Amino acid sequence: MVIPVLFALLTRFLHISLGVGTQTHFPPPLTPEEEKACFLRAGEGDEAARERLIIHNLRLVSHIVRKYYGSNKNQEDLISVGSIGLIKAVDTFRVEDGTRFATYAAKCVQNEILMYFRKLKHRQREVSMGDTIDVDREGNPLTYMDVIASEENMTEDVDRKLCSARALRYVDIVLDERERQIIHLRYGLGGKEPLAQREVASLLGISRSYVSRLEKGALDKLHHAMTGGIE
Repeated sequence: MVIPVLFALLTRFLHISLGVGTQTHFPPPLTPEEEKACFLRAGEGDEAARERLIIHNLRLVSHIVRKYYGSNKNQEDLISVGSIGLIKAVDTFRVEDGTRFATYAAKCVQNEILMYFRKLKHRQREVSMGDTIDVDREGNPLTYMDVIASEENMTEDVDRKLCSARALRYVDIVLDERERQIIHLRYGLGGKEPLAQREVASLLGISRSYVSRLEKGALDKLHHAMTGGIE
């Protein structure tokens, strides 16, 4: 999307102007109470709260780049890439899950950088998986295989969460009240146990075939939205 890319360019400029190698010039982290309040407001569409969450977590992106890719010559590129991961983390984090945002955001930032390296690998097929892409803080070589082997499970987990978060938003956006009710009951949204079609039909006092038609129509709408029908 255009917005994350443009914001990544802005965050690159901000990192450079503040100083990539220093943590003292970054806006301080939000307190847990401030962070929670910002997420609640951002969830209601408050762009100022969303931007505040991003700006006050920029130091996390620089920390990850400095810690794991300190000798990489393309730190500015990695900061831009990591900033996109931070934006995704802010947009998909769910306070009610009980996970610390810093933990979730760090995974999203690392995941975005990992995908960046994978794209480089794809464009340069002659590169060996054993080739060194960086060194760690002790001077030990870091290869593509090291990165992919250590992060592949995390990548799948973050990608699933990103996809699930999008789907949940579309449930509220594109479905009517009865369709939302059917999807919530059938798939156990909101932490409830999923119900069979006959159980949903009995609960709502309608026929099982009607539940099936509503469910199919709702899933078609969600599929259309997830595959590009809605930005």
